[in-house]
Amino acid sequence: MPFIPHTPEDVDHMLKKLGVARIEDLFDEIPPALRIDALPESVPAQVSEQAITRLMRERARQDTPGICFLGAGAYDHFIPAAVWEIVTRGEFYSAYTPYQAEASQGTLQVIYEFQSMMTGLTGLEVSNASLYDGASALAEAILMACRIQNQKRGGSVVLVPEALHPDYRRVIETLLEPQSIGIETIPYDRKSGLLDRSWVEERLGPGGSRKSRTRSAQL
Repeated sequence: MPFIPHTPEDVDHMLKKLGVARIEDLFDEIPPALRIDALPESVPAQVSEQAITRLMRERARQDTPGICFLGAGAYDHFIPAAVWEIVTRGEFYSAYTPYQAEASQGTLQVIYEFQSMMTGLTGLEVSNASLYDGASALAEAILMACRIQNQKRGGSVVLVPEALHPDYRRVIETLLEPQSIGIETIPYDRKSGLLDRSWVEERLGPGGSRKSRTRSAQL
């Protein structure tokens, strides 16, 4: 956000409200030994925003980027400049669905249009909206699957890949445990990264689900 400096009159007004004479008086509680009265010589003189931006870009060009193997949304992205202009607007800044629908028709319409495009791109019947991140979306998808199967509270077990990101795993464990929904881990081959299909088929049985220990396993 842009820096908006205070006028001397603003500063004097705030100091009077706080009951101090100088800005330095606000830091009286800091022991003298911990104070820095002057910047070290290694710290360069102040420069303009334009100059520091140019300097950082020059230093960034010296970097040699490596191949990124991160997951969970942390891989390399190209973000068009228009995206930042749109998402930083107040009405779009949060993914949270406004409670006052009558006052947020624009936001809700944009969410609907965007998610409609997502279903078209992915070929899926549904696409979630207003979920903060992938972990929340995963947890909601599991709960939806259990409800669709008409499983009573405490009567479901879900199969989760062992390769699932541990942060996602912790989120679903947090949300499923109070609802007494069990979790079974699907093993995978660490060399190929592939799941054990036969293990999954054995757990699910014909038709995609089967009774197991009086509980229903679902993928």
